[in-house]
Amino acid sequence: MSLRLGDTAPDFEAETTQGTIHFHKWLGDSWGVLFSHPKDFTPVCTTELGYMAKLKPEFDRRGVKIIGLSVDPLDSHSKWAHDIEETQGTAPNYPMIADSDFKVSKLYDMLPAVVSGDPAKRTPADNQTVRNVFVVGPDKKLKLILVYPMTSGFYVDEVLRVIVSLPLTAKHEVATPVNWKQGEDVIIAGSVSDEDARKVYPEGWKAPKPYLRIVPQPQ
Repeated sequence: MSLRLGDTAPDFEAETTQGTIHFHKWLGDSWGVLFSHPKDFTPVCTTELGYMAKLKPEFDRRGVKIIGLSVDPLDSHSKWAHDIEETQGTAPNYPMIADSDFKVSKLYDMLPAVVSGDPAKRTPADNQTVRNVFVVGPDKKLKLILVYPMTSGFYVDEVLRVIVSLPLTAKHEVATPVNWKQGEDVIIAGSVSDEDARKVYPEGWKAPKPYLRIVPQPQ
């Protein structure tokens, strides 16, 4: 199964460091970020998990739930958490899925369906495709999919930036331009006619081109 933006995020039941979860039920009406790692005790992932823990209050403030995944059992996750706290200053303060049966990795098309066996005998290189970030909306649809190589850590601040952008653009029928940050001007969505746009923006907009209608960020 190949996942695309707009698809329903596959539901699953899994053991995590914070107990058993049913993914859709766990999300509830929240936005969610599921980020995955090929193996415990891998260097790049250690930095990612620590930084996500530091930024968790920012995600909480925006009503976003975060959850990690690694293809290893729970006891391994617990031992890794000590290393993460020691080296990064903050241990994971969100659930980490123990995907030792590869179920979620297969469900999200990160590993082939034929993968099986003892996860302890697999190397990070065997699982290198388990390097993904999925942003899921309250409607359980996939809103963002990022895939990273093992040697490049994902940019957590970018994930947070998109998390700010997505609800804004959905609610107000706008789009955010390149390198947009909170509080900056936005673009009226192309699906909105000039007639309808005038009802929302009676003072008008800047339009260097007819299709590029720039307005202040709606509040």
